[in-house]
Amino acid sequence: MRKVEAARDAARVMKRDRAPGEPFRLLLVEDEALIALMLEDMVEGMGCAVTALAPRVALGVAMADTGQFDVAILDVNVAGENVEPVAERLAARGVPFIFATGYGEAGVPLRYRDRPVVAKPFRSEQLEAAIHKAVGVDRA
Repeated sequence: MRKVEAARDAARVMKRDRAPGEPFRLLLVEDEALIALMLEDMVEGMGCAVTALAPRVALGVAMADTGQFDVAILDVNVAGENVEPVAERLAARGVPFIFATGYGEAGVPLRYRDRPVVAKPFRSEQLEAAIHKAVGVDRA
């Protein structure tokens, strides 16, 4: 429980509006450390910044409730738990998100199948296209 409280405190510190020219602030919910590192490298190369990483659903929920993010990347299965509670919080706050999953679109909760999905393994171009689609940015 202390980790969840610490995450809430950290997310409160991050709460602020993004100034023009600043990178997109990204919440990453991913339990596999190597995948999280790879994703962080990918998104930094796209001009985004991972401002919060949640390796567990409870931590993701806490961060989604209190943090200020422009977009989120959600692994569908986080340490054996479905990420839907995090998606619910983000959707309620109007934060766009994408799913990154090895299960393909079939693994995404039915009510969120309109959200961008990247199937693992994916290339950085696929991830970038999904992020831009989620936040409504034209890449042209």
